[in-house]
Amino acid sequence: MRHVVERTEPAEVKPLSEAVFLILLSLAEKPRHGYALMRDIESLSHGRVRLSTGTLYGALRRLLDDEWIERFEQEDTSRDKQAYRLTPAGRRQLQGELERMRQLTRAAAARLRMSEA
Repeated sequence: MRHVVERTEPAEVKPLSEAVFLILLSLAEKPRHGYALMRDIESLSHGRVRLSTGTLYGALRRLLDDEWIERFEQEDTSRDKQAYRLTPAGRRQLQGELERMRQLTRAAAARLRMSEA
């Protein structure tokens, strides 16, 4: 007899790297340009994560290719800043990752409670 496991999350949801998670999380609030993303990510992580420009722009290219983010035209074009915003697909990925993390956290908390008993 074969055991079938039903998945509750969409098949396209996959674990995200911390950098990608923080980029999507930052863009969930509002569109941002690269420097603003770097500052917000540092703030979100309480200074623990500082993305280099190479890491940030490499991740942004992949997120654009995956259509999780899109370029966003801002009124302030005086410095040729390119802004980005979250797409509906990117929001689904972020929500899927949050649910995955919640499940892991619940399992870890339950395991710790069991080991303390």
